Amino acid sequence: MNIRTAALTLVAAASLTLGAAAQTTPDQATPGSMTRATTDAATTHNWTTDQIITATVHQAWLLSDKNEANFFEIIKELAEISAKNRDLTLPDSPEAGQKAGAYIKKQARADHDQLLYAIVDKSVRMTGTKAPATK
Repeated sequence: MNIRTAALTLVAAASLTLGAAAQTTPDQATPGSMTRATTDAATTHNWTTDQIITATVHQAWLLSDKNEANFFEIIKELAEISAKNRDLTLPDSPEAGQKAGAYIKKQARADHDQLLYAIVDKSVRMTGTKAPATK
């Protein structure tokens, strides 16, 4: 499985765990209050990679235009970057996604001013496995 597919699984499961944030900040979401976020649409974003890597939780929410699908797109992009940089493979399982989502939700609620990338990177390290060596 490629990193993008695994990241989609991670984010889809995380979105189910994180809950809706349509009119609140992501840290105020309630579990189970949203349907699965759309993450496969090819759209133009209002952010750059440099912006999301350096954005706090609150800043990422603003970059997403306070839109849950966009916010989870940011999380997905950050998960892909982290997995690639750490040479990790993201598991394709709902359990791993729920674990990552629970961690992201807890950390986002704890401090809106921490870097979102740091939270996502930690969740990738918690759930990812070492990529097989290539010849």
